[in-house]
Amino acid sequence: MSEATQEKTLVIQLGYRGAEFSGYAEQPHQRTVAGEVRHALEIILKREIELTCAGRTDAGVHAQSQYVSLPVYGAELELSAEKLMRSLCALTGDDISVRQLFCAPQNFSARFDALARSYRYRICASPSRPVLGWDHSWWYNASLDVDAMDKAAQALVGEHDFKSFCKALSAEGKPTYRYVENISVEEIEEAGEQLIVVDITGNAFLHNMVRTIVGTLVEIGRGHRPIEWIDEVLAARDRTAAGTCAPAKGLTFVGVRYPKDVLKPW
Repeated sequence: MSEATQEKTLVIQLGYRGAEFSGYAEQPHQRTVAGEVRHALEIILKREIELTCAGRTDAGVHAQSQYVSLPVYGAELELSAEKLMRSLCALTGDDISVRQLFCAPQNFSARFDALARSYRYRICASPSRPVLGWDHSWWYNASLDVDAMDKAAQALVGEHDFKSFCKALSAEGKPTYRYVENISVEEIEEAGEQLIVVDITGNAFLHNMVRTIVGTLVEIGRGHRPIEWIDEVLAARDRTAAGTCAPAKGLTFVGVRYPKDVLKPW
């Protein structure tokens, strides 16, 4: 095989603070994660590229461990990890963190080879505004029953039609069944502040699905709805049956699971 036809996949693990981005996906005249990373890579590789991501995030949503992939060829395979890291850091804003670089086989896709994705939603249920957590949590100025929220959340584990929990227009004519591997609601201390966190892992998620699940659980946590209400919401298959969509800034994309040993250090 000649040098020109050699191909592997560069996989980049990214973190980013979502506040100043109009989401992950590129949009005309808007600052986006994909746009900034693509621009940096095109300068480094001196050619046009297309990126594939593990999961698109909306405006204001953060990522602790997003993965993007692109094919690389020939001499590009000889670029050192140190040089790539240094160049990417220099060419992207300080709200993007290039965390690790991996090599994967030809035709690997950060999206289609993902086995599971995980998100965390942070809520500060307190009369006091969070300080360090302000940018990545929902300040909810009331107490919440965490045990009731966690019990209700367990009804979502398994494969269900989550049409009630996604943006209505995005569900038209598309499959809305998804598999939730696990979900939990608990209280933690983070950076000296008391937070309620909703952790969820599933094979894939619909548009606004996690944030709508959180908004629905908050209705139960504040005592406005019984625990069993979540079964009715699931069965309705109607977005208007569920709670509000929680604010974007409380959501963080925390990780992706891939088949064992498919990602090797670059």
